Amino acid sequence: MIGLVSAIRIVGGGLHQFGFTVFFLPISQDLGVGRAATSLAFSLSRAQGAIEAPLVGYLIDRYGPRPILVAAVFLAGVGYILLSWVNSYTSFMIVYLGVICLAFVAGFVHSPMVVANSWFIRQRARAMTVVSAAVPVGGALISPLLAIGVTSMGWRWAAFVSGCIFLLVCLPLSFRLKRSPESIGLLPDGDISSVDGAISSADTKNKSINAEFTSRQAMKTWVFWVLVLSMTARVTCYSAATVHFVPVMVWKGLSEGAAASLLGAFALANLVAHFVLGWIADRVNKPKLLAICNLLPALSVPPLLWDAGNWQLWFFTILFTLLDASFPIVWATVGDFFGRRHFATVRGSMSFFYMWGSFAGPVLAGAIYDRTQSYMTVLWIWFNLLGFATLLILLLIRPWTNRMKEQSSGHDE
Repeated sequence: MIGLVSAIRIVGGGLHQFGFTVFFLPISQDLGVGRAATSLAFSLSRAQGAIEAPLVGYLIDRYGPRPILVAAVFLAGVGYILLSWVNSYTSFMIVYLGVICLAFVAGFVHSPMVVANSWFIRQRARAMTVVSAAVPVGGALISPLLAIGVTSMGWRWAAFVSGCIFLLVCLPLSFRLKRSPESIGLLPDGDISSVDGAISSADTKNKSINAEFTSRQAMKTWVFWVLVLSMTARVTCYSAATVHFVPVMVWKGLSEGAAASLLGAFALANLVAHFVLGWIADRVNKPKLLAICNLLPALSVPPLLWDAGNWQLWFFTILFTLLDASFPIVWATVGDFFGRRHFATVRGSMSFFYMWGSFAGPVLAGAIYDRTQSYMTVLWIWFNLLGFATLLILLLIRPWTNRMKEQSSGHDE
């Protein structure tokens, strides 16, 4: 199951999440619109994702991830085929926001993480790490081929072929998805039930004891809001850093070419850190690890403020990527606290609040730079936000330990 959704996310990551940047300039030039107007589509897609998330979470919990993923893959394929025919800025916005992004939030962002949470408990963090890392893998493998396609046959044919790939490759894979391990005679983590492969009520009860919260129940806990606030701080900083990475490095004295090379190292460090942290996370206290993954990026900021030597730039580049690489551990922690049954709804509710940080972060950073012609204030904001997120996560260490003890005692009964 993890292989299926990861393969789908590799294609989605290569053709859309990383790959759509390849279409940015050709579409702007062909439709005769400025970069600001084209960029507006990206900002609106993030706002759309925040609004859409609670409904998507409810539908996944109600009907399972397979119908949502099937519909999303179909819409993605049709959306890219329609994109190849747009002839105005209005039609571009309708197709991009109303078809393509609508599909990706539901099927390529939420559903795969729900699958990882449903199929794993002991190895939950590793499963989510594999699913999360599929996107940069797709960016590394498929996006360069997409760029070659846009150059050789034009962006419209490249968009049309992308749509066909979604329909011919991802759609058959999505039909093979199963809702839960119990539906095929297994338990989470690949365990087999004790009596003739049949799932006993005791097995099911023990796996979920003291760990199931509805979205409404989760929102009444202080743990929910601590996680939301810490995630908002994280995504505000990381989304701003990814959008403004090259401008920040140029501000520190690098050429655009050198800054772009450093951006490549940033992406590679992200991919490596995903797997390293995922392997560690299932063996340690997850909030402790998350606190470290917030603190280290925060500590990488002051040296960048003081000087612009090579070690400061590399120190920042390597450590700041921990914010994104540790995000699967955040969702594994959410699963540990609130369980499997209503995970999609809980995740959607959280996304509604924290995703506004990813919308505001790049805009705020750009506005501050336009006013001051400096990223100094922006970097100090990142430092303080990440320090705040670290303190919040530290509050979860003892409650997480108690939760794990409760579940462990339930399994032993």
